[in-house]
Order: sequence, then C-alpha cells, then structure tokens
Amino acid sequence: MLIRVLVLFLATAGLLTGADWPGFLGPTGDNRSPETNLIRSFPASGPTVVFDLAVGTGYAAPSVAGGKLFLFHRIGATEILQAMDPVTGRILWTNGYPTAFQDPYGYNSGPRCAPLVSKGTVFTYGAEGKLSAFDTATGRLRWQRDTAKDFEVPEAFFGVGSSPILEGGRLIVMVGGQPDSGVVAFDPETGATVWASVGEKNWQGQPMLGWPGEAPIQWKRWEKQASYASPVAATLHGKRVVLCLMRQGLVGVDPVQGQVLFQRWFRARVEESVNAANPVVMGNDILVSSAYYRTGSLLLRATSAPMALQEVWRGLGLEMHWSTPVRVDGHLYGFSGRNEPDSMLRCLDLATGKVAWERDERWGKSGSRQPPVFGRGSLIWADGVLYALGEGGLVGIFQADSQKCQELARWQAPSLHYPCWAGPVLSDGRLYLRSEDRLVALDLRRR
Repeated sequence: MLIRVLVLFLATAGLLTGADWPGFLGPTGDNRSPETNLIRSFPASGPTVVFDLAVGTGYAAPSVAGGKLFLFHRIGATEILQAMDPVTGRILWTNGYPTAFQDPYGYNSGPRCAPLVSKGTVFTYGAEGKLSAFDTATGRLRWQRDTAKDFEVPEAFFGVGSSPILEGGRLIVMVGGQPDSGVVAFDPETGATVWASVGEKNWQGQPMLGWPGEAPIQWKRWEKQASYASPVAATLHGKRVVLCLMRQGLVGVDPVQGQVLFQRWFRARVEESVNAANPVVMGNDILVSSAYYRTGSLLLRATSAPMALQEVWRGLGLEMHWSTPVRVDGHLYGFSGRNEPDSMLRCLDLATGKVAWERDERWGKSGSRQPPVFGRGSLIWADGVLYALGEGGLVGIFQADSQKCQELARWQAPSLHYPCWAGPVLSDGRLYLRSEDRLVALDLRRR
C-alpha cells in the first residue's frame, strides 16, 4: 500500500504548478514564472473565470503568497489593503488609512505600487508616500512611515509609483528625496531608516551622456529623483547590487551600506518625461528603456575593479513606456511605444539591439475601451510561452519565437476595459488581471 501511495505521489508531483507571486513582476522580479502545465489555447467559450470582482481604484497589481492574495486599492478617501482567498476572492481581512492624494493630471488617485510579501509581513507604498508594514495573518499595522514628510521629496508627476524590494536584510525604496535620499533603506522589522543615498553627491558634475554637448550636471534642489521604475537586485561580477533607474538615469547601489557604485545618465531631453520600465539584467549586461521623446533603449555592460558601465549599443528598437520587456534566451519581447497610436509588439535581438520582428498593435481614437489590439500591453513568460494582457482587457498567448510572431490564442475579458495598466499576475495556475475597477482571475491549468 505504501509503495502504491509513493508511486501515485511521484506520478502527480510533476503536475503541480503552484508558485507564489510575492511582489512586483513576480518571484524573480522579471515577469518570469516557474509554473508549468499551463494551457496554450482557449476554448471557444474562453478560459474558466475563477472570479470577477468589483474593486477600488488604482494601478497596483495584486500579489499572491502564503495562500493569500493581497490587493492594494483605494475606496473613497482610504487606501486599503485586503487579504483575499486566491481561489474564491473572499475577503479575509481589511485594513487601511486615510489619503488626500489627487492625481494632478486627471488619472485615478489610487495606489500604484504592488504589495511586497515576505516572512509574515506585507509592505505597501501608497500614492502619496505612506510606506506601511502589515501582519499577513491578521492585517494589523506594524509600522508606517510618511516618506513625503520624513524626507525632502519634490512632488512627483503622477504620485508614487516605484514598488519597494527586499535585499540584504533591507527594505529598499526609491523615495526620491533631496538632496541625497533618492534611495532609502529601511529596517523591515521596525521601519527605521538604515541609510539614505543617491542624489547631488553622485550626480553633480557628471556628464549628461547622449545629450548634445554632454554638459556636466548642475544639480537643483527641486529636481525630481523618483521615477516609476522599481529597484532591481542583481549579481554583477559576484557582487550584489541594487539597480535603480532614477529619473536622471541608472544608479548601482550597495544594498547593505548604501554607497553608490556607479551612475549613468539616461533620460529624455524635456522636463515632462519619466523613466518607468525596470532595468533588465542578463549576466553583467543591463538594459534600460524609455518611451519618452525618442529616448529608446541602452545596453550597458558592467565592468569590475572598479565597477563601472560601458555602453554596448543604443537604439530605438524598444521604447518601453511603463511595462518591462521579458527576456527569453537572447531576445527581449515587449510592447514598444509611448501612446496607444504608436504601439508595436516587438522582439529584439539583445546582442545587437536590432528588431527581429514586430507586429502593429496601434489603435486610434475611436472611443473603444476594448480595442481588438493589445496597445501597450504587458507580458509574463511561463511554461515556454508568453501570456499577454492588453490595455483594453484583451488576453493573449504567444509563442516565444525569435523568428516570427506566433499568436496562439486570444480572448477579450468581458468585464475588463481600458485602461488595464497593472501587469498580470500568475500564481498556482491562476492568472490575475486588474483594471481600474475590476479584479478577474482565470484558470490556466491544463486538465
């Protein structure tokens, strides 16, 4: 009997697909999931909808860990964190705090940053800079910092939009403070400041590389530092480094001590511009990309002893607005373009920066909130394919093929509509999608 049970366990173990998605861009922070045994086509009636819920406003993707889904959103004048059953959507607990944030450009005023879950704590970062830690079991608030008051933070264009990460025993946040608190490390247990770094000391006098004349930077105390990219932890030449794509460009920071290891200017030439896509790391190479005013992409190679950056190539092959491209082998896949009328799905050769193929995903000003294209979509790589979410709620499956665009399936989620700007989330065979007012879960498990 014992042998039969063991054989049955071994036979079914390979079918288990469960994996947590504990923070922004997934378990490894690069839009990649280790899950397997997922569907690669949709039935005529569409995928199985696990649940479809009305939610508060915001652009924050949910996170899933420890058997709970954590949703950070806004209802009325309150930023709310809710723990939910990831299968039924049933609310397990709710906690929140008042907010007075109003988006100055007319976008919704909900939070933009995904919750971060680790060791019984879930961290949130609100649209006006409230950094909070909650107990995952009960929802009890453990500590909270008001970064806008604690640091000299110039007002951002669209509120706070950079999700924190944990690295080296520190909670690392792109606060954007002046003059030298662009990046701050907090004690995850208490919320106390461990170090503050990045700003005037490392940027003053540096050349504005890629700009006409490459003049030295003249630092201004009102200069915005915070961007909408999130920190990325990586190992470069055997050393752990936190890569922060600030508004001025890329900075490499030691996660334990906070010292700046290198910086590289990378931003559009006009004031009304932001960096929003995360750096993508491949070995010792780092790609940064922006869709603002023909900035394009830049591939940098980190050197050692001393650590510095060398330019490998620069080009317009990928112009990523707010989503981060996905690396598969030696290619990058992403939706390039600043606005809906110039969106293209592209595959880029990482070694050369050349476009391997592209497909038109543009849509005009027809007023449709569910266009038949993906626009500036988001991608997840899992089980050998790419799962896509378009701006209007169009869900797609693509083969990760560097030779040609291969769309395997598409389905319009009926309740989703423009703008779907939160990236999709994959956990335990379920794909979670959110718009400004809905949260939808789809079952992708292969039967």
